[in-house]
Amino acid sequence: MSRFFAGSDSDSDSSSEEEVIQRPVVPTYTFSDDEEEVKRVVRSAKEKRYEELTNIIKQIRNYKKIKDMSSMLTSFEEIQKAYQKAIPVINKEENGQTPRFFIRCLAEMEDFINEMWEDREGRKNMSKNNSKSLTSMRQKLRKYLKDFEEDLVKFRENPEQPDDEEEDEKVEAEPDSENEAASKNQFLKAPAKQQVVDDKEESSDDDDDWPSDSETSSTSSEDDEGKYAGKYNRKRFLKDRGPEHEDDEEKERKKDEKRKERKEKDRRKIKKEDEEDGEGEWETVRGGVAIPSEKPKMFAKDAEIDLNLVIKKLSEIMAARGKKRTDRREQIELLHELQNVSEQHQLGAAISVKIKLAIISAIFDYNPKVSDAMKPEYWLKLLERMAEMLGVLLNANNLVVSDTITEELENLEEPPYRIRGCVLTSVERLDDEFTKLLKECDPHSNEYVERLKDECKVSNIIDKTMQYLERTNVPSELCRIYLRKIEHLYYKFDPRVLQQKSGDAALKDEYTSVQEMEKLCKFIYAKDNTDRLRTRAILSHIYHHALHDNWFQARDLVLMSHLQETIQHSDPSTQILYNRMMAHLGLCAFRHANIKDAHNCLVDLMMTGKPKELLAQGLLPQRQHERSKEQEKIEKQRQMPFHMHINLELLECVYLVSAMLIEIPYMAAHEFDARRRMISKTFYQQLRSSERQSLVGPPESMREHVVAAAKAMRNGNWSACNNFIINEKMNAKVWDLFYQADQVRDMLTKLIKEESLRTYLFTYSHVYDSISMQTLADMFDLGKPVVHSIISKMIINEELMASLDDPTQTVVMHRSEPSRLQSLALQLADKINNFVDSNERILETKQGNFFLRGANQGNFRGDRQNYRGSTNQNWDRQRRDRDRNREKDNY
Repeated sequence: MSRFFAGSDSDSDSSSEEEVIQRPVVPTYTFSDDEEEVKRVVRSAKEKRYEELTNIIKQIRNYKKIKDMSSMLTSFEEIQKAYQKAIPVINKEENGQTPRFFIRCLAEMEDFINEMWEDREGRKNMSKNNSKSLTSMRQKLRKYLKDFEEDLVKFRENPEQPDDEEEDEKVEAEPDSENEAASKNQFLKAPAKQQVVDDKEESSDDDDDWPSDSETSSTSSEDDEGKYAGKYNRKRFLKDRGPEHEDDEEKERKKDEKRKERKEKDRRKIKKEDEEDGEGEWETVRGGVAIPSEKPKMFAKDAEIDLNLVIKKLSEIMAARGKKRTDRREQIELLHELQNVSEQHQLGAAISVKIKLAIISAIFDYNPKVSDAMKPEYWLKLLERMAEMLGVLLNANNLVVSDTITEELENLEEPPYRIRGCVLTSVERLDDEFTKLLKECDPHSNEYVERLKDECKVSNIIDKTMQYLERTNVPSELCRIYLRKIEHLYYKFDPRVLQQKSGDAALKDEYTSVQEMEKLCKFIYAKDNTDRLRTRAILSHIYHHALHDNWFQARDLVLMSHLQETIQHSDPSTQILYNRMMAHLGLCAFRHANIKDAHNCLVDLMMTGKPKELLAQGLLPQRQHERSKEQEKIEKQRQMPFHMHINLELLECVYLVSAMLIEIPYMAAHEFDARRRMISKTFYQQLRSSERQSLVGPPESMREHVVAAAKAMRNGNWSACNNFIINEKMNAKVWDLFYQADQVRDMLTKLIKEESLRTYLFTYSHVYDSISMQTLADMFDLGKPVVHSIISKMIINEELMASLDDPTQTVVMHRSEPSRLQSLALQLADKINNFVDSNERILETKQGNFFLRGANQGNFRGDRQNYRGSTNQNWDRQRRDRDRNREKDNY
């Protein structure tokens, strides 16, 4: 009788013998003691198919890391075939439900392909094979994913759920009373037919679980009855697996533990990536409301909170700073909780400042990338902690914070308190973070306006820091904080300054930004030992003067500082500040009608064709291929925030109008001069491009308006020129941007009249014998004294060959200037003479050696030299005669 039926009564024995399954006879093998038993491992079809899919998924993930798109495409085609083979097993074992690990692989591939496709710069740097594979992969993947849309949607709803979670839930859902279930199954009637076991699909380990006849015969029934007598427990009816299966169970248990450890690592990794990506951690919600997380526990309930205990806890928290597995968010929360504990127990101002310094450092450390901007929520926390800390420092007279205080000298228990730290460095970094936040926002959105409102808070923090550092009175630190204040002040326009200059009695004694800039900059001039701070202070001072129309102060400061000689050796940010200063200095000179100075200030910016880059207001798209990604990233970090930009169209218009007022009279005065030089290359190019057009319509853009005005001025038509420069469209685009726009327009009209008069005299003076000054005054709508002054200057500067007849108030022309035909003839004669001279020199250098041969070489060379000498004498005589005749005519 088999061991399975040991301990049962005779009735059960007889009934059981009739219902025994007809099992196939298993042959018995005998092994010698020296031979080892070979265990046959049988795997199901599900395991084989899933292992094949898993191996291909590992390959795909490896190719993703190295961005090998061609190999990834090959593996994608292989995984499609492997999944097609696994479909029968999935339909049988999983009821047609797609395995979660396969859906996870598809989702990861989709995200990776989309990321690579959106990275245009990365695609440009790809090899041709990888780029082609990426395109093909994208098309095939999109087509393949249509069959798994529902599964992908479910996966993305809860991507953190592990791949084998459903199987774990099934195992947990089994009944706890395994004894009852086992006892019931043992007495169920087995099927009469023999069940055939397929080795490919099911693991047949019956040879190990069921003992053979020889084994049953070797065991006595008495032992069985003694072993199992009176006991109907679960172990009696379970199959005896033996020591080998116990080892397998131990291995399975270790695998489960490793699997759980991997899940926990993956969850921690996902949490860390969420924090670094700025999306935050997933929050548990119940009923649509987030469940608040428990506050971290700082101390035990029965602990006595004192200063030493808080200092010890603070040191413990800060010791984890910078370590690999430190949770930055949790560290900030712990420090905030420690601050609350300190305030509740009133442990003093010193420990409060110490904890706030630690919180500020932790908030700065929260952002892993220095180049990226801080999250808005942490930015607001940073502003609050900085303001609170400076408030405590200003209220406490016996508290000193300095980076020169070592940990041994630090004193938090009794006054005078000494704390190790640097307030100035924190404020400077806060200011830099504010600039990063502004650059990160879209300048045309409400978000930028909201962030810009924080500048008042930043300025207040800088003011409080100035008050605190003025108490400590360290010159180097004062210069640094003064420069930060200057950089928040120099570009802002203060209308009270111009109102004071205009004589407003109400604002006569009011303290303005010009006076504050004067005080801050003079302190830096006197106390600073570094060239950089002094240079930036001078540039900001000049910028502020130019912004408020203090032309002479700004000009004198530029000339006395000699910055234009050494600025090329400065750092890029200082050079950008210099370019911004020169731009505003040019605008200031233009408002003061100093056209030549305005042109000279702006010519270096505008001639390059890239003022946008020189002023750090953006990067030109056509030059992006000339820069690497690292260079482009560095240049983007140097860009100015949008509210500090200078209007480029205004700059270009002022430059072109200044060039027109200088270039057009010069072109008229030197119309037939072959050696005429260009004063403004950019303006000259605009004129030439307009002349090359076959059909010129009415002007539309700002440049077209200036070109049309230049042509009108060239003909002496000042009213048409003025209408092209000053009209509704130009006012809206340019002139209304000035503070006192009407004064600028009046000044510009006056300059157009005067330069049109000079151009008219240069162009048509050879037509007149004499012309009345009253007529000129009426033509150009100028006063007679103004006309008299302009013509007198032209005569004195030898620009106009004429004389003034005071009794008749006329201008008498001397007709000294040649006509156009005469000028062209003189130019032709000069060119022919130059051509003959150069031809003679070439002939002498090439054929001189040939004439040295032979007996008569000396006579021939001498004759030739005599011929050349006589020719040159004739030419010199002709030149002297022509010059003498010109002098007679002039006389």
